Amino acid sequence: MKRELVKDWMSKEVAVVKNDSYLPEAHQIMISKNVRRLPVVGKNGRLTGIITLGDVRSVTPSPASSVSIFERNYLLSNLEVERVMTPNPTTISPNQTINEAANMMLKERISGLPVVDGDGRICGIITESDIF
Repeated sequence: MKRELVKDWMSKEVAVVKNDSYLPEAHQIMISKNVRRLPVVGKNGRLTGIITLGDVRSVTPSPASSVSIFERNYLLSNLEVERVMTPNPTTISPNQTINEAANMMLKERISGLPVVDGDGRICGIITESDIF
């Protein structure tokens, strides 16, 4: 039986955002690339976190709040990704199996894993859509 590896199933073209970028930039990347999660990298290019569309939504004030649209836009435009992201996300190696990836996602209750090389640099991403 052939072992199916993450590197053969992952998306290799990965949109990322830097940890010192601002939230609207991350949100715009998600919209333009049609993705729900972005790996976050530091100045050294290594993975530092992950930000999801749910994270962005969780910090956006409700339209029913007393915050004006101008205040809301100002606050969000000054919020760095690093303050909203999940630090040190669960990752997987490109040489691990699809079975391991699926089990990690089920165990951690997450829908995607950044794929990192031995230096902690992003080389892909694998999501439940890729597997299932």
